[in-house]
Amino acid sequence: MRIILAAAAALALSVIPAAADPSVQVGRLSCTVEGGVGLIITSTKALNCTFTKKDGSHEHYSGKITKIGLDIGITKSTQIEWLVFTAAGKSYSSRAMAGNFVGASGEATFGAGLGANWLIGGSKNAFSLQPWSVQAQTGFNLSLAGTILTLN
Repeated sequence: MRIILAAAAALALSVIPAAADPSVQVGRLSCTVEGGVGLIITSTKALNCTFTKKDGSHEHYSGKITKIGLDIGITKSTQIEWLVFTAAGKSYSSRAMAGNFVGASGEATFGAGLGANWLIGGSKNAFSLQPWSVQAQTGFNLSLAGTILTLN
């Protein structure tokens, strides 16, 4: 339990510098992650995402989410919602969300559960995904891991 609390505190402290950067919300990223099994040290699951821009237009992405660290259990399909930010005054092109996002995640599921994911990346590392995503899933799972989200 101490390890989990220490990891959660470290994750919370790691997002403070990101919040200090002047940034603007440019949309919302909604992802559906396939169910699967956490294999203690690593897991990879396919996902499909929709980036809804502030102007209401949409871009669709497929990809995968890989976790490296503690990831034990079985989950059904998971829904994750992020607010998407970029630097104030920075322009970005269509399909700019494609690329790799890296960060950390933590989740606990015992029947129904929640999770938090902090990631930064995309084209030229131009985007950050809100420090605490909204994630809902069912199954039995405990995860504290480094995370790589790849959007194609």
